[in-house]
Amino acid sequence: MRITLSDEARRYIALFEDETGATARDCLCYDERVVILVAAGEMGAAIGPGGAHVRTVEDAIGRDVELVEDADTPAAFVESALAPAAVRHVTLSEQGGETVAYVEVPEDDRGVAIGAEGKHIETARTLAERHYDIDDIQLT
Repeated sequence: MRITLSDEARRYIALFEDETGATARDCLCYDERVVILVAAGEMGAAIGPGGAHVRTVEDAIGRDVELVEDADTPAAFVESALAPAAVRHVTLSEQGGETVAYVEVPEDDRGVAIGAEGKHIETARTLAERHYDIDDIQLT
């Protein structure tokens, strides 16, 4: 799937890569935050010692920056996108031409997976659709 990035998202990716040395695969821009998809295995470089790298990027753009680590499989990607929620299991199901990820999350972590006003799960849904053609994520 080909992803089209806005000029703003391209600027943030360039800034992020220059400041952190990590590779950004995607960027979602919202009013109050920016979500950057980091290449698998590069989350440590993206965060930096004590969070220094990500804080530098936040200061430069004036918004909160959230990081999601890429993964090799659709199920692993969904799990990563919902972090820090504890994910027990992800089942992908195709029904009527749509792919749905059913995610088993402990009751105590449902709020973490959903996030304030549903922002966390909506971000996970957007990234999963853009990168793995997953149409929806449902918590079980």
